[in-house]
Amino acid sequence: MSTEAPTRRTTAPAIRARKGKEPIVALTSYHAHTAAIVDRHADVILVGDSLGMVMHGMESTVGVPLDLMIMHGRAVMRGTRRALVVVDMPFGTYEESPQMAFRNAARIMKETGCGAVKLEGGARMAETIRFLVERGIPVMAHIGLTPQSVNTLGGFKTQGRDPDTWPIFEEDARAVAEAGAFSIVLEGMVEPLAARITKQVPIPTIGIGASVECDGQILVLEDMLGLNPRPPKFVKVYGRLLEEIENAVQSYAEDVRQRSFPTEDQVYR
Repeated sequence: MSTEAPTRRTTAPAIRARKGKEPIVALTSYHAHTAAIVDRHADVILVGDSLGMVMHGMESTVGVPLDLMIMHGRAVMRGTRRALVVVDMPFGTYEESPQMAFRNAARIMKETGCGAVKLEGGARMAETIRFLVERGIPVMAHIGLTPQSVNTLGGFKTQGRDPDTWPIFEEDARAVAEAGAFSIVLEGMVEPLAARITKQVPIPTIGIGASVECDGQILVLEDMLGLNPRPPKFVKVYGRLLEEIENAVQSYAEDVRQRSFPTEDQVYR
């Protein structure tokens, strides 16, 4: 009989306790196979609504439905054992009221088995964050560039370029921290502002296109692997999978045309 101890999955309180300590490694994943690889190296795996753009060809994240997030959340949970899996709440599933947010967040937690949800918005969402946390749902907040608000922001623009706006973002960060969020994603934010917020709040900040002074970083997996032909400027590309896939598919097509693939006898012998 095996005596190997079961792997313990990282929890939201464990991530919160990492404030000011070893940097938090976070990546997105949307399916079981990549999640299994990321799980061996990351502390947090985000099933981001970016999957609408990355996997389904949408122009923004606004059109992503709740059922799609749940389907991909289940897949990622099947492929993981140790990382904290966080599932994005898509646009239109939490803004109306705390009660609406709870119903949808509870459904995500129950149907995927994930350890937390993420929602966008600062001070305006503080009441909702508090409502969820008090009812047993860990929440990762998200301020700065909030992709679900792309239509009101006028595009994907870096936030905080005008120092006069900094107090707004700082208040957003304080509000979500006081409401009980266990961490905050700072996206598309000028570095000096992100560094200030990181020093001001008692919970970890996880940057994406923000300061290296954040308590951790998250990237879209496909961006850092080189699957996106036009990755954001702040992304360091660690692989060239787009080229490798193109070459592999081309080689396969040539083999098929030349009938050089294995014969039935070779496959089943």
